Amino acid sequence: MDAALATQDAEDRAEGARPTALLPVSHLLRISLYWLGLTAIDSAVGLVLQNRVVFDRALVPDVYMEGTTLALIGLGGTLIAIIVQPTIGYLSDFTTSRWGRRKPYIVIGSLLDVAFLLGIAYSNTLISLAAFFALLQLSTNTARGPFQGYVPDLVAEPQVGTASAMVGMMQIIGNVSGTLLATGAVMLHSLPLALVAVAAVELVTMAGVVLRVGRGMPPRPRRGRSWTAIARETWSTDILRERSYVWLLGSRFLFLTAGGILFNLAVQYLNQTHGLDEADANGMVQVIAVLIAGSIVLVAVPAARLSDRYGRKPVIWAACFAGSAALAIAALAPSVSAVYAAALLYGIASGVFIAVDWALMTDIIPRASSGRYMGLSNVATGASSPVSIALGGIVADSVNRVIGMGAGMRCSLALGALLYLAAAWALRPVVEPRRSRAAETPAAAPA
Repeated sequence: MDAALATQDAEDRAEGARPTALLPVSHLLRISLYWLGLTAIDSAVGLVLQNRVVFDRALVPDVYMEGTTLALIGLGGTLIAIIVQPTIGYLSDFTTSRWGRRKPYIVIGSLLDVAFLLGIAYSNTLISLAAFFALLQLSTNTARGPFQGYVPDLVAEPQVGTASAMVGMMQIIGNVSGTLLATGAVMLHSLPLALVAVAAVELVTMAGVVLRVGRGMPPRPRRGRSWTAIARETWSTDILRERSYVWLLGSRFLFLTAGGILFNLAVQYLNQTHGLDEADANGMVQVIAVLIAGSIVLVAVPAARLSDRYGRKPVIWAACFAGSAALAIAALAPSVSAVYAAALLYGIASGVFIAVDWALMTDIIPRASSGRYMGLSNVATGASSPVSIALGGIVADSVNRVIGMGAGMRCSLALGALLYLAAAWALRPVVEPRRSRAAETPAAAPA
């Protein structure tokens, strides 16, 4: 197996050169918009679950079990995401179809997402809620793994910085859009409305990619291997030889987990620590979401350009320190007014990181197996959200029992501030490849 994987790795390097043709800006926009659709689902579902668990005493009678309940639901979905996304992503590297190697999975996953979102929307028991959430992780990661590989298939080196900034902006704007839809649905006393809306957004953005963007690279040859054998190769230890990739994966996971403690538990934090009721907490989350979106729009493109000029790592380090400061402010906030300052700084950190980290990841991975490597990289992205809920929620419940209601979320946010610093430390061993002169000099793309 090791000899075969070594040969395969050499083939990846030989076959995996970046495409040289520049994509039209409209295609970059369509690709980025699908990220908006996917991440809108994440934030809307997360907020719907938070509101059901925190404010519906029929589902969770014990107030000291809110965080733990969210953690248990989330961790089940995490295990599914960890297994499904990289495996399906790698299978797509070898898939032959008239649509190309990525699109069939994107279509199937997106259509199943709609069905399972409706299941979450109309679930009336904790068991059915958890079951449909698990099924959603199965379907959405079936789409995400191949889509992660689809982007490096298409983007030429001079466009990496621009594409990274657009992907980063759309991911965060998707999170904010999902948040606004979910909090708006709370105000209208109709939580299912938010999930129906994000399902429609995903279908529209998926159609834009599948119908209007190219097929990408041709499939890799299977050379007689079964699909089961290929699936097992996803998890082969040869990937550990890519030391920079592994360390970058760890840094990404720590950064996103840290930020997720604030973003994914915002309603719980505002309710427990600052005493806001359901309507006020969700109303404040709406304002916070707008602040985050505005700061991201301002910083994403300049951050990507700075990373082209000065390197990716220094810019990511700056994002780590800004994120740590944001969570420290939220942890110590004496009133809700200080939370707005924390949200603004959090948005800056997130916009800088997501715009630049994706570019560094695409600089490092072998191109021919981009479905495998990008699928594995998104394990860190997908796992960070439920892990942040688990860490933050369990710490909050434990501290609340000992010290008193409200202190728990402050401790959870302090833990998040430390995780940001750990993300900066984990980036140190990453060797950033030298970019060619073509990449450093932006080229004009067709409109």
